[in-house]
Amino acid sequence: MKNYSVGVLGATGAVGQKFIRLLQNHPWFTIKALGASGRSAGKAYKDAANWIESTPIPAEIADIIVKDCTAAEFAGIDFVFSGLDSSVATEIEGEFAKAGIPVISNAKNYRTHPNVPLLVPEVNPDHIDLIKTQTFTEDGSGWIVTNPNCVVIPLVMSLRPLFDNFGVKSVILTSLQAISGAGYPGVPSLDILGNVIPFIGGEEPKIADEPLKLLGKLKDNTVEFADFPIQATATRVPVLNGHFLSVTVELENPPADINDAINAMKTWKSPISDLGLPSAPAYPLSIYDDPRYPQPRLHADSENGMQTAVGRVRPSNVFDISYVAMAHNTIRGAAGGAILNAELLVKKGYLN
Repeated sequence: MKNYSVGVLGATGAVGQKFIRLLQNHPWFTIKALGASGRSAGKAYKDAANWIESTPIPAEIADIIVKDCTAAEFAGIDFVFSGLDSSVATEIEGEFAKAGIPVISNAKNYRTHPNVPLLVPEVNPDHIDLIKTQTFTEDGSGWIVTNPNCVVIPLVMSLRPLFDNFGVKSVILTSLQAISGAGYPGVPSLDILGNVIPFIGGEEPKIADEPLKLLGKLKDNTVEFADFPIQATATRVPVLNGHFLSVTVELENPPADINDAINAMKTWKSPISDLGLPSAPAYPLSIYDDPRYPQPRLHADSENGMQTAVGRVRPSNVFDISYVAMAHNTIRGAAGGAILNAELLVKKGYLN
C-alpha cells in the first residue's frame, strides 16, 4: 500500500487536533503539512496550538511550521483533511479542489452540494461515485467529500437496517449532545454545569435534512433523497464525549414482533467489512440487551471511538419502535469518520 502525504486544514482547532492524534502511526497516511489561520502561520505547531488532547503532541508534529491555508502552500500533498470552521471552509476547500488537491472535509459547507458525496462508509459507500460529476478541475483530480453532522452518524447507522428491512415513514428524536461538540473553549461552565441547554443553534435543520441524502439512492449521477420527515430537538448536556439520542420511528411495514426489528439490527452486515480499512470498527453497530446501556462514559470509546451503540429497543406507544443510540462525537462523528472516508476512497481508487 502506498503511503500518502496528507495535510490538515484548521490544524490548531479542536477537530484539527483530533485529526493529528488519530493519524499518528496511521499505516497509510502521514501528515506532511499543517494549515491554520494567519495568526498561526509561520509558527512551529507546538507554539501555535493550544493543545487540548489527552496525549502529548506527537513528536513528529510539534516542530512542523504551520502554513497558510492556501493550495500553493500544500504543493506535493496527496490530499487534505479539513477541520476548518464553516465561516471560511467554502472558499478554502473550493480553492484546494480547483488546484487538484482532494479535500476530505468535516465542515458543513459542501454537504448539500448535489455533486459532493455526504458519506458514511457503512451506510452509503456507493455515493462516492458522485466524485465523477464534480467540475472543480477539468481532469477530475480535485474534488470534495464530506462527512455529516455528528448526531446524524449514529442516527443513520441505527436507521440503516430498519430502513432496508421495513422502510421508514417518520422519525422523532431528541439529542443529548456532549460539550466537546461545541469545540474549545466551548460552552461557559456556568451555563452547562448541573444544567441542560435546550437549544443548539443551526443543529436541528442538519439533523432533519442530512439523513435523507445519506439514505437516498444514487441514480443517473444524482442522489434521489429518501422521503420521510424527521422532527429533531437538539440539546446540550454536561457530558464530555458521546452524543446520545432518544429515537422513535414510524415504519412503512412494521414487523409483528419487536424481536424481528432487533434481529434486523443485530444481523446487519456492514458493506465495507471485507475491505480491511484500518479505522473501520469490527462491529460498527452494537445492540445492547441490558436496558442500562449504552452510556457515554462506558461506551463512547468502544472500537476506538468508531462504534455506534444502540439500546432499549422496544415497541413504541406512539409510533412503531423506540430506542436510544450513542456515538463518540469527535471521533466517529468528526475526525475519525473523515479518516474512514479517506480509507474507503483509497480502496476504491479515488486517491491513487
